[in-house]
Amino acid sequence: MAGQIPQRFIDDLLARVDVVEVVGERVKLKKAGRNHSGLCPFHQEKSPSFTVSADKQFYHCFGCGAHGNALRFLMEYDKLRFPEAVEQLAARVGMEIPREGRDDPQAQAREKKRKEGVNLLEMSASFFRERLKMPEGQGAREYLERRGLSLEVQRTFGIGYAPGQWDALKQHLGGQGVAEGLQVEYGLLVQHEDSGRTYDRFRDRVVFPIRDIRGRTLGFGGRVLGDAKPKYLNSPETPVFHKGRELYGLYEARQANHRLERLLIVEGYMDVVALAQFGIVNAVATLGTATTEDHLQRLFRLVGEVVFCFDGDKAGRQAAARALETVLPQMIDGRQARFLFLPEGEDPDTLVRKEGAKAFEDRITCASPLSEFLFDQAAQGRDLARVEDRERYASQVLAAIERLPQGVLKSLMLTELSRRTGVDESRFEALMASHQRQPEAMTGVDAAPAEEGLVFEEPISGGGEGVAPSGMSRGKRQGAGLGLMARALQLLVHEPRLFESLPEDDGWCMGDDDDSRLCREVIGLLRAGGYASAQVLLMHFHGSQDGERLAALARRELLIPVAARRAELEGLVEYFRRRQRQRSPEEELDALLAKDRAGERLGREERERLMALLTEVRG
Repeated sequence: MAGQIPQRFIDDLLARVDVVEVVGERVKLKKAGRNHSGLCPFHQEKSPSFTVSADKQFYHCFGCGAHGNALRFLMEYDKLRFPEAVEQLAARVGMEIPREGRDDPQAQAREKKRKEGVNLLEMSASFFRERLKMPEGQGAREYLERRGLSLEVQRTFGIGYAPGQWDALKQHLGGQGVAEGLQVEYGLLVQHEDSGRTYDRFRDRVVFPIRDIRGRTLGFGGRVLGDAKPKYLNSPETPVFHKGRELYGLYEARQANHRLERLLIVEGYMDVVALAQFGIVNAVATLGTATTEDHLQRLFRLVGEVVFCFDGDKAGRQAAARALETVLPQMIDGRQARFLFLPEGEDPDTLVRKEGAKAFEDRITCASPLSEFLFDQAAQGRDLARVEDRERYASQVLAAIERLPQGVLKSLMLTELSRRTGVDESRFEALMASHQRQPEAMTGVDAAPAEEGLVFEEPISGGGEGVAPSGMSRGKRQGAGLGLMARALQLLVHEPRLFESLPEDDGWCMGDDDDSRLCREVIGLLRAGGYASAQVLLMHFHGSQDGERLAALARRELLIPVAARRAELEGLVEYFRRRQRQRSPEEELDALLAKDRAGERLGREERERLMALLTEVRG
């Protein structure tokens, strides 16, 4: 759905929804005076400490502190993103969600096309399921029977069959009035480059629909029945399907257990389906790609523990090393990642059939924790009795620890590295600190990375051209202060209404660092929704690394008096604009073009500046 949701709609929606009904559908509640009480769904307890108030339209747990409104409950309990939770509540009371940009004909056309695409994929999934039941699907049914898949599991995963003809699906959809161009765009047909002829992408294959978290079909995977290549075939990238974001089996896992605590990442569809046949219903598979940050962010929103499952051969170990690199930055305190290596020549499908569910689940339970795998991997092929090998071992582990977020795990890993190497922990901390300082030394005092060492001592009161405002001093205390862009973010999180004083264009926060990118996203969200509530703003980013960053800024005390905050933000904007003007025309042009190519809207002043720079730099 295009556009952002206005604050006034959220307020109206919450006024129409009864939090007692929403919670009561998921938690057994009993009347207790004017309130309702029950066992908290967010932590284990024997005596009820969870209270829902009809008067205040609020829930609160006196045991774990969980609290919020109906919207927050859906996000926490059903693990939904903010827009999805709003959509679910709106559907419940029959409200249509207004979106900023709805009057834009281009936005309307994009939304209409997206809906057409999703409907098209559902029609195709239904076609494949029906063909599996027909005489032409006998070979596919026999294959599934040989693999030991019951009809119940086939129905759960929506498994179907793509006939062997070149145009079976094409003719079916054409008869429903679906244009060939739309079928090509959504990956159902392949168009020959030279002749322009189109034909079915999936032919004589068992078909596995790939669904999103809400059960909508986004694409397909096909397993060949004969000797054709490739053995497995996925839908290509389409307007709704992105391999680096979606996971096969995630919808089915959530349907089987809404209170998942652990998810197992395996390699293929048949691994997921075979494990489900044996009652192991918490497996998901990537779609022909390595595990990405998007995959992990999605999984860690749902569960606290992720187990990677790999073959025990060299290729499996290499894949595990790549997964380790990807998961390290995601390991905030409270999350767990473990690594399971299967015997060589085995995959989850074959092994669970050979050993049974209990033995396979025991393997999962005994999977190596991230810390153990990291230390073992670094020790591979090294004689730790030799000083030189021990140095390389320590350097490799330290580089990995540096990628961890600040927290207890990072501290414990440093302590363990010190124990294993005999090097004092303070030496490792000094090495990490020197690594962080090196970029500043290379880029100079006024370069962007050096801003992270700035400490704010009082509200900004202005400053000379090209120097930091007088209210800021360059502090030496590591982590004692925020960078300038982080300061702007903190102000917006604490007082979202401050966005009203910002200039129309956001060229002042055009840097390519994470805080600048996040600042642009926050400003766009505030402009679109007009939010006055920091809680609603944080809900939009809930469950992501950006959300963690914003939540940390929200928790950090803002010492500036309320009356001075607008001037503080305006001073920051003016400071960044001065810094922008100090850049060479070529650098400024490159930054504007990069922003435009990334799909970010340029303000009027930025567009005018871009045209002037194009003339100046390129003649």
